[in-house]
Amino acid sequence: MRFGYVRDPLFLACVATYALNRFILKPHLATPFLHEHLNDLICIPFWVPIMLLLQRAIGLRAAGDGPPRAGEILIPLIVWSWAFELWLPYTAWGRTWCTTDPWDVFYYSLGALGAAVFWRGWYGRAPTLRGVMLLHSPSS
Repeated sequence: MRFGYVRDPLFLACVATYALNRFILKPHLATPFLHEHLNDLICIPFWVPIMLLLQRAIGLRAAGDGPPRAGEILIPLIVWSWAFELWLPYTAWGRTWCTTDPWDVFYYSLGALGAAVFWRGWYGRAPTLRGVMLLHSPSS
């Protein structure tokens, strides 16, 4: 099945979750998870479809329109973690709005893992046997 990019159900759920949290939950609830980690949890499943759509638009995603591959999830996870937890908090510009928190990396990773599992299940994959795609069973 073709990947939905910004029409992907997980991406849309992340957009809805962000809006719900930003405009309804956070202003009325003091729950630390909502204020500190929910956005980290939905970060990778939110940004990966956008990044892949942009890569596809400029011709950098040559793999077709399948669901995100492991590297297409892992690379943004590593870059995002490095940028927001190791680099930006130590720059003059970043330290005003960014702080190092190892739990953020945990939630980025948890969101990436959940997204990978969801996308694999939602979009499915053709069954394979030792790297050979099985399109149909031979008839007797």
